[in-house]
Amino acid sequence: MRFIDEARIRVISGSGGNGCVSFRREKYVPRGGPDGGDGGKGGDIIIQADSQVSSLYDFHFRQQFKAQSGITGKGKKQAGRDGRDVTVPVPAGTIIRDAETGELLRDLDRHGERYIAARGGKGGRGNSHFATSTDQAPRRAETGAPGEEKNLFLELKLLADVGLVGLPNAGKSTFISKLTSAHPKIADYPFTTLSPNLGVAESPDRLVNYVIADIPGLIEGAHRGEGLGIRFLKHLERTRILLLILDLSSPDPADDYQVLLGERASRKNPGSWP
Repeated sequence: MRFIDEARIRVISGSGGNGCVSFRREKYVPRGGPDGGDGGKGGDIIIQADSQVSSLYDFHFRQQFKAQSGITGKGKKQAGRDGRDVTVPVPAGTIIRDAETGELLRDLDRHGERYIAARGGKGGRGNSHFATSTDQAPRRAETGAPGEEKNLFLELKLLADVGLVGLPNAGKSTFISKLTSAHPKIADYPFTTLSPNLGVAESPDRLVNYVIADIPGLIEGAHRGEGLGIRFLKHLERTRILLLILDLSSPDPADDYQVLLGERASRKNPGSWP
């Protein structure tokens, strides 16, 4: 499965159901009066962080999510059923923006956190609400409010305790494979790692678990798009510790270290990663 950390989706909440125009008609009950029920509320579109989801890959195949509309009210003051909500799971660490304006709407950085991306329309009131002393048989009801439609941009920034940074073939993948149960691809050629890898390591006393993130290797000029560029550096912005991995068998490890620091300084926003 490919690692995808950006996606565009369209969300459409349900419209509210219409109110009902109805009159009570029962034997031996003269002039029963209006008894039209209210329409149901439209369903919401809810985006929820789920630690079991690891990337935005599923949105490569499905970009539109639509909730159910509310049901029209009935006689005897029976309210229509509310439309079902639609919950969209995303990885913890997903940032939600308005695709048109770029406005930050929510940062879902905790498992289980929810954001109502599109609220369902309110159901219309039935004619039983409009009876007055001068109009005891109203023949009007409200139509349901329309739902919301939005285009959203999703961006994933992985949540990790330790982030690994290094040149290609510095040993980052080997390092994470020894400390965790992750099985990244390991080979003796550059850019073996093409997407970030996550692994969970245990402390010696097994009382604490911590997450390690391994990102593809950097080379000099990565900030200009050399190699794989710096696209994946955003996944280190939330790490508590940044660990630079150096290959001591290289001709000049000190120079490699300066290259890594130089790429950090060359970023447009160098202060955004540790």
